[in-house]
Amino acid sequence: MKIKWWPWGFLTLVCLVLLGFFVLYPLGVLFSNSVLNDEGGFSLQAFASLLDDADYVKAFWNTLILGFSVTLCTVLVGVPFAYMVARYEFPLKNLVAVLPVLTIVIPEIIVGQSWLLVLGNNGILTNLFADHGIELPSFYGWTGMIFSMTLVYYTYIYLGVLAALRGFDGSLEEAGLSLGTSPLVTKWRVLVPVMLPAVLVNALVVFTLVVGNFALSMLLGSRVPLLSVMTYNTFVSEMGGSPALQSAMSVVSIGIVAIVLFVQKRVVERKIYTMTQGRAPAPERVRSWKSALFTGSVGVIILASLLPLIVVFIAAFTATSGPVMRWGSWSLDSLTRAIRHAPEPILNSLQYSSIATVVGVAFAVLVSYLTIKKRNAATQLLDYIVVLPLTISGTVLGIALVQTFNSGWLVLAGTSGIMVLAYAVRRLPFAVRNATSTLFNIPESIEEASISLGVSPLMTFFKVVLPAMKASLISAAILMWVTTISELSASVVVYSGGLETMPIAIFRQVDGGRLGLASAYGAALVTVILVPIFVSIKVFRINLFSSK
Repeated sequence: MKIKWWPWGFLTLVCLVLLGFFVLYPLGVLFSNSVLNDEGGFSLQAFASLLDDADYVKAFWNTLILGFSVTLCTVLVGVPFAYMVARYEFPLKNLVAVLPVLTIVIPEIIVGQSWLLVLGNNGILTNLFADHGIELPSFYGWTGMIFSMTLVYYTYIYLGVLAALRGFDGSLEEAGLSLGTSPLVTKWRVLVPVMLPAVLVNALVVFTLVVGNFALSMLLGSRVPLLSVMTYNTFVSEMGGSPALQSAMSVVSIGIVAIVLFVQKRVVERKIYTMTQGRAPAPERVRSWKSALFTGSVGVIILASLLPLIVVFIAAFTATSGPVMRWGSWSLDSLTRAIRHAPEPILNSLQYSSIATVVGVAFAVLVSYLTIKKRNAATQLLDYIVVLPLTISGTVLGIALVQTFNSGWLVLAGTSGIMVLAYAVRRLPFAVRNATSTLFNIPESIEEASISLGVSPLMTFFKVVLPAMKASLISAAILMWVTTISELSASVVVYSGGLETMPIAIFRQVDGGRLGLASAYGAALVTVILVPIFVSIKVFRINLFSSK
């Protein structure tokens, strides 16, 4: 399919150049540094050093164990949850179906901080049980990480399986039952194969997020060595020195995700089942004790998932004495200090996220239009490159950007520019996927009609296509804003003095034991996340959290 050079061919080339310079080039520098010695010659010494380092080998296996453990737990929580919502009617079902999606907008740093306030060494429940002579096991280590990550990431499994179940043709299940097969065997032979691709695809997303997780691993990991934490610590200790070791660690992290992605792709390709959209089974109404059981079970999961939102606001208004939270005593001291005396993290977050959102959404709209409406060989390459950051953890991306732009003709390290760049590159794939959704439903005949009336293709894009994309534009902007303003893993690597954002401030305050001030920043962060979501729903009537 050929495309005219002007304007779409030119714009495609511009997008490729920008992505090549800000995505591919930093990754190339990272891979290059991993195989170079101090003299600039080829060497695999960095990888050999990793293999000889017992702590690193342990961190490697711990990361895999954590990834598979959390992924398994999210499947065990998300699949039954989705099945209950799709197949049964019970009290408060509509609310129950939507609330899990809210867990996605809760920053991970706040999740970790809140659970420490509840179950940490000086947590509410820890002290409450201790007063009654019951010693709770430490929340640090494997327990805290698996528990908190499961509650953060099960939503991905839930949404994927829920979509698959709602698209399932119920007549297939009825046919199996009519042949005398038991309900359990029918579900295993008919329903499970259809759900499996959705489970595998979203399980990969969960595994990738766990492997690259920094916030929860750093706060709750304690003495459990993990790749993300060790890579960050190596980067900090090697600042100004040889980048080989940190680069080698980053390459290994990318390799883990790439291998899992390859295996998952091969498995999913063999398990794909196509079916004509049919009638989904009518939900079965449950009554009496079953209703209470269903509502109670999903309610416990949702309450645990959303507890960080509740805790962070309570803690923000709680009086503190140094590192001690005086629960039940109320004070505005922490909020006053955060907002009046140390507002720089709040102002920095608002500034960097705003710029990244505007730049990211504008670029995402252009890329999505080119890849959907003006497809050719170049736009296919563009489509592949733009989703590449999805496979890279924030820590690795931050290291790549710092190594690339700390010298030469374009120096961004130590400036606000690298913060905005890290935000935009890290979250661009999400904005592109969101902007793409509407373009499939815009018929080309509308554009052709505009062009036939003498309007140029470029002006047609601005006057016809963009207005039709209003809902997805706002949705993409909200998604970009929410994910950039809560970004920690990349920003904690690239930031320097004076560039501290709210997630970084929370991380540093928690690390220093100042949980009151951390909660104040956390409350401010949640507020600036939820306000635009509320405005988009109430003012623009955009259903960001549709469960259908």
